[in-house]
Amino acid sequence: MDYISTRGGERATGAQAVVKGIAGDGGLFVPERFPAVSDREMEEMLGMDYPERAALLLVKYFDEYERGELLEALKSAYSRFDDGDAAPLVRVDEGMYLLELFHGPTCAFKDMALTVLPYLLKKGCEINGIAEDVLVLAATSGDTGKAALEGFRDKAGVKIMAIYPDDGVSKMQKLQMGTQEGDNVNVLAVKGNFDDCQRTVKKIFASEECKTKLRERGYLLSSANSINIGRLVPQIVYYFSAYLDLVSSSQISMGDRVDFAVPTGNFGNILAAYYAKRMGLPVGKLICASNRNNVLTEFFARGVYDGNRPFYKTMSPSMDILISSNLERLIFELSGRNAALTAERMKSLSETGKYALRPEELQAMGKTFRAGYADEDDTVDCMYDYFMEYGYPLDTHTGVAMCVAQKYLEKRRKDGQPEIRPLVVVATASPYKFPQAVYYALTGNDVKDSFKGIKRIHLLTAMKVPESLKEIRYKPVRFKTVTTCDKVFSEVLSFVG
Repeated sequence: MDYISTRGGERATGAQAVVKGIAGDGGLFVPERFPAVSDREMEEMLGMDYPERAALLLVKYFDEYERGELLEALKSAYSRFDDGDAAPLVRVDEGMYLLELFHGPTCAFKDMALTVLPYLLKKGCEINGIAEDVLVLAATSGDTGKAALEGFRDKAGVKIMAIYPDDGVSKMQKLQMGTQEGDNVNVLAVKGNFDDCQRTVKKIFASEECKTKLRERGYLLSSANSINIGRLVPQIVYYFSAYLDLVSSSQISMGDRVDFAVPTGNFGNILAAYYAKRMGLPVGKLICASNRNNVLTEFFARGVYDGNRPFYKTMSPSMDILISSNLERLIFELSGRNAALTAERMKSLSETGKYALRPEELQAMGKTFRAGYADEDDTVDCMYDYFMEYGYPLDTHTGVAMCVAQKYLEKRRKDGQPEIRPLVVVATASPYKFPQAVYYALTGNDVKDSFKGIKRIHLLTAMKVPESLKEIRYKPVRFKTVTTCDKVFSEVLSFVG
């Protein structure tokens, strides 16, 4: 399987695309074709565990990797998840399910790919005969940074730096990153928002001067963000796995369509669901759920992407994003894989903050996607009501998705839709990662200390507290540097030495 750039010209193998992270022209690598999953393979996967399902699907994208070795790497990665189940599906009501993706080492869905990416990257270097060390840069709105740091911790031949907005993550997310262990890790806070962090990292990737200076120090540059196809592809697996779990538990029959509601910021998670659909998974609608930063809601309604709007800090900080990088991969597909047009739109986005789809592209997008948003009050009300009815505490991001999903179902009923399909809401983080906001939503009371918040949520819900979060309280904060975007690369050079 080869990969091509969304902006044209560049071609790479899977291993090369993983190592590079982003194409030389600034575009994102996409598969030259979407591999199909046959009916026979779907039946076979019913009897497989999660790592086996992942191996079958990943080798379709990364055919240079030996399947047996890949399976062993996947088993090792997912053995770090609670109770040996990487992505459990929970039935909460008739036709409504939660896909829990927060049982990994950092309690967020980013673990699903970032426990695997170190193997893909290391093996990719081996396949390509690369002897240099690798510097992994990760712009983060909170969860990617910690998951990447933990995934690459003490991996030979790799250094990793996470860059996050100083005032744009939760207290627990900041503590998770600041206390990170490992001799090859670094964390940098930046004055600004996530879009500033992401823009800064992309500039470094696009700069030949920056890459030359790193090569002089013996380092190649790679990414842990979902702009890296090695981060994106493993996320496809849990959509297949959720569907197969519905079949094996007799909730649906093979071939029935299922809707997915996904809390969305940088568009990687829901794009993975779209890729699963292109591979043949019977997906009905993909519901893109945004918080108050609802640029995507307008895009799906009007076909105009306009990032020229106020930026809001919300209780769901991992979604506080105005420039959704992975959307580039979707508009590339909608355009008929027109790289020149995609490049033109990305140039317009960079220069004016906006671009527009053609009417036929908007119509095609509407066949698969729906979109909605929940403001802070809507999210709090939904989290409270859901806990009162089902005894299930949602984190703030899943609360957004649940609120939008309920609005979607209500609209279908009002429109007289004859069929209400099963709907899976993707639960992306543990409630304990956002204890102050979750405790407020469930009780109406404030708590300033994160660990007191965790204790009170546990007393209220009896939900198990992840050991990785309990341990943070007693770890020293190692990383406290705060800088500006223009000084990030200087910090990078200082880190690599």
